[in-house]
Amino acid sequence: MAIFIDENSKVIVQGMTGAEGRKHTARMLAAGTNIVGGVTPGKGGQSVEIGQKELPVYDSVGKAMADTGANATVIFVPPKFAKGAVVEAIDAEIGLAVVITEGIPVHDSAYFWAHAEAKRVAKGTASNFSGTRIIGPNCPGIISPGKSNAGIIPADITTAGRIGLVSKSGTLTYQLMYELRDIGFSTAIGIGGDPVIGTTHIDALAAFQDDPETDLIVMIGEIGGDAEERAAAFIKENVTKPVVGYVAGFTAPEGKTMGHAGAIVSGSAGTAAAKKEALEAAGVRVGKTPSETAKLAREAL
Repeated sequence: MAIFIDENSKVIVQGMTGAEGRKHTARMLAAGTNIVGGVTPGKGGQSVEIGQKELPVYDSVGKAMADTGANATVIFVPPKFAKGAVVEAIDAEIGLAVVITEGIPVHDSAYFWAHAEAKRVAKGTASNFSGTRIIGPNCPGIISPGKSNAGIIPADITTAGRIGLVSKSGTLTYQLMYELRDIGFSTAIGIGGDPVIGTTHIDALAAFQDDPETDLIVMIGEIGGDAEERAAAFIKENVTKPVVGYVAGFTAPEGKTMGHAGAIVSGSAGTAAAKKEALEAAGVRVGKTPSETAKLAREAL
């Protein structure tokens, strides 16, 4: 099985006619993703040939959904237009919005996150719409190997299998996928490292816990904030499957801003050592390097 995206997902690409959108649409198609169209305002009615497939272009997400039945979108839109693109997807009530764009202002991310929550609450239980799940921004996306790939994660570095992976870091997502490729993954999800993101470690942990074909969870965090500490508390109370972790930043120099925009360390809070301690207190085995983390995952299985 898989979480959030599978072979039944119908995917559109916002910004498909741009250079990045076109390039990664071709890669997603090659990975078997069921891409059914793209959205570029002002280019509705046109079509583009990508990966030997003729894809229709729509002016709006709502029109694309009505014509194709799309239930997921991948957003390759420049930062200054990203807020509007995500809000449009939320207003169209699409189920999943994967926001790849890097450099979105934090207040824009906070706005569309709050807009998604307000929309979900306003619809209440009287509707089949349970909300738009946002993944990202500033993330590599999500892949269920052999089923669907929404984003920029390389599809040829791993196989389908029994591990669920959730990570703040795109690069470390790829490394762990490759190191554990012989075991394989149910789903790997890169949630992004910005201060405000949609799907969190906890959201992914809960979904993997409920997935009967995910036997082990690998969680990758990094210095800054308290997301990993909150995830540790959730694991202690709610997760019965083995969890192996890695926290990037053990060797980061004190007092220096590093990596993602969310990697801000204040005093002892947000350090790799503090996160490791919290995770280990919750029963998570934490590696000091990605390779050691892969070794711990093998032992846990």
